[in-house]
This record gives sequence, structure tokens and C-alpha cells, in this order.
Amino acid sequence: MTTTLTEPEGAHAEWPGPLPGAEPLPGQLDRWLATRGAELVAIRRHIHAHPEPSYHEFETAALVARELAVAGLSPQMLPEGNGLICDIGEGDRVIAFRADLDALPLQDLKDVPYKSTVPNVAHACGHDVHTTVMLGLGLALQQLAQSGQLPGRVRLIFQCAEETVPSGAPKLIAAGALKDVAAIFALHCYPQLPAGLIGVRSGPFTAAADTVDIKLSGPGGHTARPHLTADLVYALGKVIVDVPALLGRRVDPRAGLSMVWGAVHAGEAFNAIPGEGVARGTVRILSRDAWRTAPELVTQLIKDVVAPTGAQVEVGYHRGVPPVINDRMAAAVIAGAAGAALGAERVVEAEISMGGEDFAFYLDQVPGAMIRLGTGAPGSDAKHDLHQGDFDVDERSIGYGVRVMVHTALAALATAAF
Repeated sequence: MTTTLTEPEGAHAEWPGPLPGAEPLPGQLDRWLATRGAELVAIRRHIHAHPEPSYHEFETAALVARELAVAGLSPQMLPEGNGLICDIGEGDRVIAFRADLDALPLQDLKDVPYKSTVPNVAHACGHDVHTTVMLGLGLALQQLAQSGQLPGRVRLIFQCAEETVPSGAPKLIAAGALKDVAAIFALHCYPQLPAGLIGVRSGPFTAAADTVDIKLSGPGGHTARPHLTADLVYALGKVIVDVPALLGRRVDPRAGLSMVWGAVHAGEAFNAIPGEGVARGTVRILSRDAWRTAPELVTQLIKDVVAPTGAQVEVGYHRGVPPVINDRMAAAVIAGAAGAALGAERVVEAEISMGGEDFAFYLDQVPGAMIRLGTGAPGSDAKHDLHQGDFDVDERSIGYGVRVMVHTALAALATAAF
């Protein structure tokens, strides 16, 4: 073992066997996985207790690389040492899987043995689970490869910096992560679903997430004489209210565009009109086409709204991530694989999220799909939402995730559509 943590105890960490209605894994993998369950849970807890922020995932990447190397694989580290790529099996055509390694700049508020030991850094989005599931997938597929039962080549991509902008996906792509890849898959923890359920959706899955910041300037003055000023508070109010409303009339409503302001500041005194004001917000879009035209449109609308006020405006529109658009065939493959892994009744339709996810960069180049992995404790009223300091998971979801991804790898390798 590469972790100093003790093996977990209790039903919460119980490694799940095949569920009723599920198909057995090939090559005695069900039996093999049962012997590795406690180890994988302990690895997840080690990663959870030792989180690393974006672009600093050195120890996490090294741990994954060591585990893969012990299994007889040859992981290739990024030059910076904060991510890696590992191929399993042989073949010209590759099916890829991606996991993200980084944690969030949040304080871990849980009272658990595996609580974060790093101040103000916590795995509050489940990337420790993503990493552990993909590691389990790699170890399982290596078992098949060593016995000659893996019908092709699978690539594991352990990515740095999903939680920041600029994010790590373009770096991994530039390092060759998508070379020869026919399709790519990923999962994301979803506490709104209980462990044992999988959410799948074709088409829009998560939104593009961009940021906008504006700076208004002009002559300030006394609130008794606003006609001698470019009333910046009034101008900011017009921008905050009118621009989102106008976007609703300039963009197809089916594009799912949402503009929300998160920070506004102008002035200090109640009786003085300031000479400068700022506002910052986000633009989220489900349509790839609308996302491509958004910077020019949003910038022009802001300028048009400000113009009659006499204020000067500077607009900064900053790209974040594109929308995740799940490929129809890839979504069908992983839905079928999840049904085989857990039973068809445990595959449900995933909701669309307006959150951002840089898995979209991979899907801009190859077909693929992301699914939601249920991590909630069945029957529990506790809601540990993503990006919250008390976030935690039912660790049985790790076993379910490994089974789903093994079935997905085999199904995708057998699919001629990719």
C-alpha cells in the first residue's frame, strides 16, 4: 500500500458486489475487485486527507503513477509532474477515460478520520473519487490485458487543474492525451443521486462558463447635481438589469444562456456620485454555437446600454470552458454499460447543470460522454452538496463507478461506430 491510512471500517465503506440484475464482469474481475475494495477506499481517503490545489497535484499524481507501475503499467508523467497518461492493452484505436486530480480552496468542515490535513484545501467536488475510480479501472483492465482478454487499447488521463481557469485539459491535450483516441468518457460525483444510481444524458450536459468584468468611468460629483456627472451608479444599474434582459431577446432561448452578476461596487458616500464603478459576473451557455458568438454580442450590448449615460466603459470578456455536449452514440454506449454493470433500473436521466466542466475541451475534438455517479447515502436526509466544506460521499460509489467504467471500456472497444 502507498497510503498510511488504516483500512476503513463499517458499512459506509463496504465494497459492493454485483447488484441484482447486473451482469458479471469478465475474467473473474468480480472476485478480483472484491479483494481490492478496501485498498481503493483507503487510497481515496489518503487523497482526501492530502488534497492538492490546481497545478500542484504532484503527490497525488505520483501516488497514482506508483500504483499503476506496481501493476506492470508504464504511466507517462507530465513534465511538471502534476498529471499523467497511461495506456493499457494494444491496438491502433484508443478508448480514453479522464479523471481530475485537483482539490478546491475550501476548508474541510467534516469530523472524519480522513479530514483534510491541508488548511483551506479540500476535495469538496469529489475529484478524489474520480481519481480512485479511474485507478481501479486501470488496475482491473490490466488484469484482463495480462490474461489476453482486453480487446484493444484503453488510455487513462489523470488531469491537473480542472477547478481553475485556465484549466488543465488543454495542457493534457497538447501533451498527446487524445492521440489515436476514438472516444472518451468521464464521470462526476453527484450527491443528489444515491450511491448505486447513474445519471446519463445525451446532448447538453453542463454549460459553458465565461466571466465578464466591466469598468465604468466619468466625471463624478454631488448627488444634488447629477446632470453635471456621468451618473455611474445609475449607469451600472442599467447594465446590471438591461443587459441580461436584452440577451434574452437576442439569443435563441433554446441556447440556455444565463448572465448573472456576482460583484458590483461604486462609491462610498451617500451624497457623492463616484467617478468609477465596476461589475463582474458570469455568462453560462448550453449551446456551442451561442457560446462562440457570446463575447462579441455581450460586449456590444454593454456598450450600447452605457452609451446614453455619457459614461466610458471598458469590457473584459474572458473565456472559461465550453459547454459539455455529450455525443449521442457515446451516451448510448455508457448508458448500456451502466445498465449491464448495475442493472437497467439503476440508470436514470441526468439533469442539465449550468455549472462548468473542462471535460468539454476533449469533447470539442473527439466524441464522448460524461455521466453522473450517485454518491449520496441511500435513505439519508444529509445533503452534502458539491463545493461545500462538508461534502462527502458514500464510498460504495467507488465500487459502482469501477464496474460501470470497466463495462464501458469493453462496450466502447466493441463498438464500430467510434
